[in-house]
Amino acid sequence: MTNAAAGAGAAGAPRFSELLQQRAFIRFWFTRLSATTGNQMLMVAVGWQMYELTGQAWDLGLVGLYQFLPALLLTLVAGHVADRVHRARIVAACVLAQGLVAAVLVVATLGGWVSRDWLLWLSVVLGTARAFQMPAQQALTPVLVPPAMLPRAMAFSSAGMQAAIIGGPALGGVIFVAGATAVYLCCAALFALGIVQILRVHYEHDPPPQEPVSLGTLMAGVRFIWERKVVLGAVSLDLFAVLLGGAVALLPIYAKDVLHVGPWGLGLLRAAPAAGALLMSVLLTRWPMDRHVGRKLLLAVAVFGLATLVFGVSTSLWLSLAALAVSGAADMVSVVVRQTLVQLETPDAMRGRVSAVNSVFIGASNQLGEFESGATAALLGPVGSVVLGGVGTVLVAALWFKGFPQLAQRDHMQARR
Repeated sequence: MTNAAAGAGAAGAPRFSELLQQRAFIRFWFTRLSATTGNQMLMVAVGWQMYELTGQAWDLGLVGLYQFLPALLLTLVAGHVADRVHRARIVAACVLAQGLVAAVLVVATLGGWVSRDWLLWLSVVLGTARAFQMPAQQALTPVLVPPAMLPRAMAFSSAGMQAAIIGGPALGGVIFVAGATAVYLCCAALFALGIVQILRVHYEHDPPPQEPVSLGTLMAGVRFIWERKVVLGAVSLDLFAVLLGGAVALLPIYAKDVLHVGPWGLGLLRAAPAAGALLMSVLLTRWPMDRHVGRKLLLAVAVFGLATLVFGVSTSLWLSLAALAVSGAADMVSVVVRQTLVQLETPDAMRGRVSAVNSVFIGASNQLGEFESGATAALLGPVGSVVLGGVGTVLVAALWFKGFPQLAQRDHMQARR
């Protein structure tokens, strides 16, 4: 019997101490923490080394693009694999691939033959690994904990990820003082630690019946999302809200030309949303949401839009930091509710394919959101761009309230049958 099954019949809302007793989940949590920290450090070192080699901002953009394209192109295949293969082994293989990239960069840097092309091709490898890792990772949590514990598990996972996102780049920057090789060695060690933990994660995996791979089986996740309006509303809400409300791409302009605070202020602005998200994820771990989750989801998106609007018109650093922190906290509420709803609404046999589509929506919203912010800033200026995005996000929340009544009226995380 798995840990999840053992706790599935527990009466009442599970306590946080019960979550800590789910050993498979905790090992998986440590895998995500170490692997995400390693990945964040790796990106800092690769970006810095690329800029030292070429001095071109365009090449920094290519690093991100080369990682995003595999996720876009391999979505359907990665989701299909996640529904047929043991998901913990997929995550292990993907973390191993990232560790090998770090090891190659150690050798290349020490040997003096690291180059722009090497960094770009290794970025493709990293993007391919992430393409398979994300759907397997998202679909793994629900089989490691009981359904009643999933909201708390999602919040606890988000807390760990936010800590890694905040601490990883800072740690990578500090270690980079000793050189890129030192960063890559630390990354390889973190990936190795993640592999050790994920190989100890066991759950009951029943391979589905063999069937020929066809366009129908690959597209099953897309079809499932389209037919389940609660899932469609939750997934599309993230796409449009982040697409319109993202102001992160314009933070350098705000730091220099609007708030006049320089690089140190830019660091604070970048950290503020993650700090708000981390605090909210800790609160949601302690007090998970249970009632009126649909309304709270849409309200959180509206608050995200309003906070973005306040940031857009602010000329005070402290008000701007507060607005960004509130936007991060509101976004975390949205993330936890959306991911929990999507996982609980999706049968386990479909979770990999649905999670793969969801991952692309998340990635596309972030990438296209940065493009949208830059394009509208060129036309309206940075303030006009952020204000328009904030207003648009509030309107999206209102439209989704009317357009997806099943989502807006959802009371509990798990549908009552």
